[in-house]
Amino acid sequence: MSNSTLPRLAMVLGDPAGIGPELIARLLAEPQVRRKAQVLLIADEAEVRRGMDIAGQSFPYRLIDSTDNLSFADDTPLLLPFRGRAKGDFPRSEASVIGGQYSLDTLEQALRLTADGTTDAILFGPLNKTSLHMAGMGHSDELHWFAEYLGFDGPFCEFNVLDNLWTSRVTSHVALADVPGMLSQDRVIEAICLIDTALKRNGLEKPRIGVCGLNPHNGDNGSFGREELDIIGPAVERAREQGIEAIGPYPGDTIFLKVQGDSQAFDAVVTMYHDQGQIAIKLMGFSRGVTVQGGLPIPITTPAHGTAFDIAGQGKANVGATRQAFEIACRMGSRQRG
Repeated sequence: MSNSTLPRLAMVLGDPAGIGPELIARLLAEPQVRRKAQVLLIADEAEVRRGMDIAGQSFPYRLIDSTDNLSFADDTPLLLPFRGRAKGDFPRSEASVIGGQYSLDTLEQALRLTADGTTDAILFGPLNKTSLHMAGMGHSDELHWFAEYLGFDGPFCEFNVLDNLWTSRVTSHVALADVPGMLSQDRVIEAICLIDTALKRNGLEKPRIGVCGLNPHNGDNGSFGREELDIIGPAVERAREQGIEAIGPYPGDTIFLKVQGDSQAFDAVVTMYHDQGQIAIKLMGFSRGVTVQGGLPIPITTPAHGTAFDIAGQGKANVGATRQAFEIACRMGSRQRG
């Protein structure tokens, strides 16, 4: 079977101190995975081999010394050996400068190749923010670092995905006390539009989007907070005027009851702050959650969990979320290529 139409994925291991190398080994050991995409793995070869040893599984790969004129003869992943600035041995199960340098440098290669069209999407293993900051990343998270590297100044947002349910948020990595002052109709509409566009890129023609309120019981008609009346509700109406199927606001403690089972009412939920959606998603399926770097000009996905230093090296890592991240990267990468 010709694989010329398959999406090309740039893949990196994430922080070598965590479970990323094991997860990538488990993922690429699955023949059905290798048949769905042309994989370019950007990694230190010794770390790839170590990941296989920990997982107790292996996959074939072909070493290359350049990304010029990539040639995928079959479903064998290509491995570009690369360590970037990282020198010496990697510390295990702990944050470090060298781990952060390796994470940033391999990601930079993946970003460059995907931005120039050599690859169509990126899948990366879990990162450790402390390591990234130790290595010099000046942003609060990798999403803002991605945007700066790509020279992208448009709206963007981290999406979390569980099976067929997507979530976005109006505010993210900020203190909870700062959230009310950061809400505006424009920011709520922006979050709704971002996830509507992302779902369409993922294959949905008319996404259904539920929107959370901020206060308990939606503020009870202004008794304890007017954000629903003055900001969120009007923003939902403005989004609907733009042709988006947005509904709400719904109280944050009940909206996720509407997205379970066969009667799922929404394809996406827009929340007002980080934990409003994250707690629900992680309770509903921690081992299947995916993070999509939404709004950026290229598709980027990763499992939603962290580096799991407590189990790194023990062969216990669950590949479920990484497999889901791979599936989304394939779908979005195919549309990027087309």
